[in-house]
Order: sequence, then structure tokens, then C-alpha cells
Amino acid sequence: MKFERFAQYLAKRAGSSHTFMLALMLIVIWAASGPWFHYNDTWQLVINTSTTIITFLMVFVIQNTQNRDNDVLHLKIDELLRATKAAHNAMLNLDDLDARQLKSLLQEYKDIAANGDAPEQEAEKTTAGLRERPADD
Repeated sequence: MKFERFAQYLAKRAGSSHTFMLALMLIVIWAASGPWFHYNDTWQLVINTSTTIITFLMVFVIQNTQNRDNDVLHLKIDELLRATKAAHNAMLNLDDLDARQLKSLLQEYKDIAANGDAPEQEAEKTTAGLRERPADD
């Protein structure tokens, strides 16, 4: 079974109310067993180790599902941009820009929104500037 499919399956199961209730029951059982084990170090180590291992593994599962969801979202937006005649194809390659270039572009679009300028004219100026910018500034 591929890791991606396994991660999707596990993320759906881990995010369910049944899984939450199971985890809550385990915590209550563990807490209730404290007096029987005299709250010793082994009793504490069981819950600490268990939660650490589960958390460590879930980080990878969550990151995988977030990466997949992010890729899907980008593809959908790219398709909308491609299908919209007024959209500028220069916007499809924003992933290649560095943080400073993205911040500058964001400010340009904020200025467009604040000034209420004609979107077509302002967007054309912005994307023209985007096409002229070297990607490795």
C-alpha cells in the first residue's frame, strides 16, 4: 500500500469523532489506573511514551495530507486561471518567486484594491512587471 493512500486513510480515521472518543477513553482508563499502580514512574512513562510516539508519527501523516491538499488546491486555481480569459498566465508561475517578490506583488494587488483602479489595466501593469523580474533576485 502506498504511503500517500495510507496517510489519507489514517488522516480520515484519526480526525473522526470515534477516534477522539477512543483516545479519551484510554486517557480516562489510564488516569483511573493510577491508584492501582501507586502513580509510579512506569505508570507515567506509559502515557508519556505512547503520546510521544503517536504525535511523532502523526506529524508525517498530517504533513503528507497537507502537501497533497495544497497541490490539489494549486491545480484547481491554476485551472481557473487558465480557463478565465481575463486572467494573466504570468500568475501561474508564482511558485518560482522568492518571498520578497511575492510580498511586492501582494502589495501591488492591495494597492489595486485600495485605489479601485480598473482591474484589467492595473493587472496588466502588475503582470508585465512580474514577467520582467528575474526569478533569482
